Order: sequence, then structure tokens, then C-alpha cells
Amino acid sequence: MMRLVAALSAAAFAFLAAAPAASAMNIEKIVSPSGIEAWLVREQAVPLVALNYAFRGGSSQDPAEKAGAATLAASLLDEGAGDLDAKAFQERMESRAIELSFQVGRDEFHGSLRALNENREEAFDLLRLALTAPRFDAEAVERMRRQTIAGLQRETSNPNNIASRRWWQTAFPNHPYGRESKGTLESVPTIAVADLRDYVRRVFARNELTISIVGDVDAKTAGELIDRAFAKLPAKNDLKPVADAKPAGLGRRIVVNLDVPQAVLTFGGQGIARNDPDFMAGYIINHILGGGSFSSRLYKEVREKRGLAYGVSNNLVWFKNAAIVMGGTATRADRTGETLSIIEAETRRMAEEGPTADELAAAKSYLKGAYALSLDTSSKIASQLTQIQIDRLGIDYMQRRSAMIDAVTLDDAKRVAKRLFGGGMLVTVVGRPKGLESTPE
Repeated sequence: MMRLVAALSAAAFAFLAAAPAASAMNIEKIVSPSGIEAWLVREQAVPLVALNYAFRGGSSQDPAEKAGAATLAASLLDEGAGDLDAKAFQERMESRAIELSFQVGRDEFHGSLRALNENREEAFDLLRLALTAPRFDAEAVERMRRQTIAGLQRETSNPNNIASRRWWQTAFPNHPYGRESKGTLESVPTIAVADLRDYVRRVFARNELTISIVGDVDAKTAGELIDRAFAKLPAKNDLKPVADAKPAGLGRRIVVNLDVPQAVLTFGGQGIARNDPDFMAGYIINHILGGGSFSSRLYKEVREKRGLAYGVSNNLVWFKNAAIVMGGTATRADRTGETLSIIEAETRRMAEEGPTADELAAAKSYLKGAYALSLDTSSKIASQLTQIQIDRLGIDYMQRRSAMIDAVTLDDAKRVAKRLFGGGMLVTVVGRPKGLESTPE
């Protein structure tokens, strides 16, 4: 086992040096014998295969009263499938250094696989069992349910979780995006095995399946592996419609009292859809304001100049039916009002004035250069390719991305800054912030 783990680690290390640059990456569109489409990047430097895939239909497909069903189902897919119980399934993966993972987003169910070439056929067989014949044995269901409930109980006293949950509930009331993907202390105990099977039946299908493969594998073999895992799935899913939505409560501030040393702030407003022509300009503008780098305006004003917080950032977030810009920070209770005032002032200033020419040039340079960091392993490349397919950006997006960034002018940036940050924010604050109170609904 240790030799297998060491081999997999060495292969991953080797790929760090061998990973092709985005501009030089050759992405092939392939079709499996059963007709399933996928994107393939051949990388012969290391003897492994990395698979990333997504089914349309994430936690937004949970019944309103059964929030958390998708997440609970995901936690159980490798806890027994077919004729393998949980122990046998896990031992089969461990003995061959096979990695399977499953995650639930609001719009998609995501999964990944990584295995050495010598074990890839068995890895894809195990994935097929997990997707087509999950057991949902009573012992495993109750064990994972207890773990989920324990986590939710811990979150009831976690200011970050409280602030985030309250923000989403307020921004998207009576909408699937406003529900907690992990469920609640009320909903998780009510989820039955029938609910888990219903989710799998409705979501795991071939018609809205997105697949990316990276590794030492040719197109023919990749197609055969795809069919090995996915060909036996139903042809068509059965998804519930999800309505388009915009965040509500903009301009509101909600304060939740909690006896903790710091106050946590979550803030956000209307974003820009991924297929909007203004998206790239919005992406650059958001980076300048608070996109996570040490050069952002919010970082400089809140952290560097005043030492009010360890970090502060905001990001563009987009779904199939909504788009938001969302950020957060944590600060001392007695300086929460000051911190929030600075964030709001810098957001208004960006909306009114936009960026400077120097800020725009620096952001463009950073965003073009930093992209390579998301492509430094086979698994990261596969994940990026899947997201590019979901967003329908085109198979040549990696080659076009730098030119798209360069094409954003200062006038574009100023116009989009007003559009992105001129509509107000919904703010949730958790802690004992002095001088801050909730504003009327």
C-alpha cells in the first residue's frame, strides 16, 4: 500500500513539472462508443488518469422539506455499492490507491477519480457501481446522518456559518439557492433512503453529463473507460425546474447577536452572469476591489492601513439561474462599524469612479499570470475543463482568455464597475458589534 501511495504521489509531483501551459494544451473532443462526449488532454509524462465530471442537478433538486438529501447521498456513494458493502468498497479503493470523491453544488453534482494506469479499469468499475448501484445500507446511512447532524450542531455556534446561512436565506427566500446544501437539524433526520434513491434516479443520467479526462490515455481507451463508468446510466434525467432569481434584501443590514470575540461580516449583491458580455470586465473590477490578492483596495484599506482584519475579499459567484458578488471578513467587535463603513465606502467609490489605468493594467497582468496556478496538476486541469464546459465557453477558451482580458478597456471597466457595485449590498453581521444594529426590512 505504501508503495502505491508513493507511486501516486511521485506521479503527481512529476506532473507539476510536466503540466502543459494553457496556451500549449491540446484539448481533444472525443465521443465514447455509446455516444457520450468528453474532453481529453493526453499527458504521457505520468502513468495516471484523472477524471472530473458533473451531472446537472445539485442541491437545488432537494425537496424543500428534505434539504440535504443530495449531500447525504453524495456522502454514501462510496459506502457500499453493488455486491460490495462499505468495508469491502473502501478496502478495494485503498488497496489499489484509487481516489473517488463526490461533491454537491447548487446546480451540479460533481465527482472525480484518480488512479494509476494499472488500476484504472477497476477504478472506473468502482465508479460505475457507486453511480448505478449505491447500496444505502441502513448502518452506513445512519452513520453518515449522525456525522452530518454533528456538523450542523457545531455550526449553530459558528459565526461564519451563521452569517453565511442568514445571508443566503435572506437573499433567496423561498428559492432553492436560499436553502442550506448540507440541510438543517430539522430536515436531515427526515431524509429516508427512498429520498436518496429518488435523487440518484432523477439526477444521474447521460443527457446533461459533463466529462473531462487528463492523463496517459489515448482517445480510444478514454472512450472505453467513459462507457465503463457511465454507459449504463439512464439516457435522460428528470429535473425539477429552478426559477431565475436575483438577490433580495439589497440595502439591508442584519445583525445576529452571538457571544464571540470577533464579529463576522458577510456582504454581497447582484453579480454578472457567466455568459454576459460584461463578465470579463466585471471579473477584473472585482479583483481590483477585493478579489483576494494583497493589492486589492479592500485589503489595503482594511488590513494594511488600519489593521482591522486579517483578511477581506469578495468574489463573483454564478449559477445557472442567478449571479452574485459576495465577500466577507472578521474584525474586533468594537471596530465592526468602522470596518463595514470602509467596505461600503470603497464599494461606492469603485461604482462611482471605477479603477485607475494603473490598477487595470496591474490586474490584467496578475489575472493572466495567476491562471497557470489552476492548471498545475492533472486533477486541476480536469476540473477546469469541466467548468469551462458547464459554462459553455468553448474548447479554445484557455487560448482566448488572455486576449479577452486584454480587450477590456478603461471605459469598459468604469461602466461595468457602476453596473456591478452600484446596486447596494445585503450585509449580515454575527457577533456583538458595537454601534451596529439591524436595519428595517
